Amino acid sequence: MRLTTKGRYAVTAMLDLALHGQRGPVSLADISERQAISLSYLEQLFAKLRRNNLVTSVRGPGGGYKLARDLKDIRVAQVIDAVNESVDATRCGGQGGCHSGDICLTHHLWSDLSQQIHEFLSGISLFDLVIRHDVQEVALRQDQRRCNPPAAGVETIIQASAIE
Repeated sequence: MRLTTKGRYAVTAMLDLALHGQRGPVSLADISERQAISLSYLEQLFAKLRRNNLVTSVRGPGGGYKLARDLKDIRVAQVIDAVNESVDATRCGGQGGCHSGDICLTHHLWSDLSQQIHEFLSGISLFDLVIRHDVQEVALRQDQRRCNPPAAGVETIIQASAIE
């Protein structure tokens, strides 16, 4: 079982947006630079995230993307689901044809595991990730390395989240 790059990159980009979006819209080019994700790949992901009402786009100078909802209301599982990704531990994609077209002995075990993982990711919001000290340290390091303005401090994000 593994989460493909589509799901990983979507969550990473959304977390980057959450960390840097307090000052206004964030460009995909900035996310691409900080996270080393192809700009064209991000464009594809953000089209899906926008269709699923997780982000909104702002056109014009200084435009980019911003979160469509409060940090506390966006769950990691929603981001993964929005880009048509699934966390599936079965070999059959959950369809039950894993043993010569029939359900294998362990199908229900792996299916249950997939459900547990989805429930776990549904319990984690972007806010939960943003306030983690280890996430903040990595964001600061990335900002310093790229000579970008630092991400908004966690206090700013918490205050903004409380206001909304």
